[in-house]
Amino acid sequence: MGHPNVPLIYTYTHSQRKKHKSGRLEPYQPNDNLNNALGAIRVLGLELIEDELKPHLNTVLTNIKERNKGAAEQVVISGILPILALSLRTRGPLTVLTAKLVAELAKESVIRKGFGDAGLGTALVSVLTCPDQEVLIYAARAVSRMSYDSSKLQELLLRRGVVPRLVAILLRFPDKEALEEVCLQALCNVSGMGVAEEAGMVWERVASVQPGECVYHGVSPHTCGFASSGILVCVSQWAPGQYAVKIEVFQRCSSSFWSLHGNKQGSRWFSFSGLGSFSNLYKVIKFSLKKVPRTKSLRSRVFHTLL
Repeated sequence: MGHPNVPLIYTYTHSQRKKHKSGRLEPYQPNDNLNNALGAIRVLGLELIEDELKPHLNTVLTNIKERNKGAAEQVVISGILPILALSLRTRGPLTVLTAKLVAELAKESVIRKGFGDAGLGTALVSVLTCPDQEVLIYAARAVSRMSYDSSKLQELLLRRGVVPRLVAILLRFPDKEALEEVCLQALCNVSGMGVAEEAGMVWERVASVQPGECVYHGVSPHTCGFASSGILVCVSQWAPGQYAVKIEVFQRCSSSFWSLHGNKQGSRWFSFSGLGSFSNLYKVIKFSLKKVPRTKSLRSRVFHTLL
């Protein structure tokens, strides 16, 4: 594991410089303050001593939030991710701080690609049953970020049962707006939609047409010409304790668009799900007791489990 005072040095070879060009590890000058904190976490982490670990976790958090040059690379090389996973699983006094740190680390692509091997995917899913709403917000945010652009991590999270956990949070806390928004964003990204936080999706709960159904409508405030995008998430109970989740992307066009095209339709929403290149924007997630099918179409996926 190494000593906390031993600097983390990384020597670049010719092949590693090629990795830099492909957007992976970048050359950097080690930050001694961050380096010492990472070393201390490696040494103290297995014992999870709160008073001694807390300042070091805060140091790492500060460096990542400030996006200090080379901080992400130092975290990758340090090998602390499995220790953070252990901290989450134990649900001790450091759980909130650890979840907050993991959510920040998940912003960095060079770090989050190692979440699966470090056990952080499984650990995050496990804390989604925690009663602490602050932990739930950070954990769901981390899930959303780590699954944003990685089909491998999406599949890992799905196998670990992340969808029923997120749905359970929506049903348990119907009036908690911040928690609702981050869970809906996580559901979209786990299903492979790649909804960026920068899109600034604004979510609202809309009236449902069937009993036992919850419908959420998300719209991006950023428009492109005559159109703006939107997402519809529908959670419906189809058997006692079992739910189906439908996520669909729509395009909303302005009145000017319809005027130009001479279209007088009452509804100004149409689904992208039928358009070939957008087939991955439509997902159906269903929970039951049956086994997971081996084949899944590009248009939809069916996942079988209990909520």
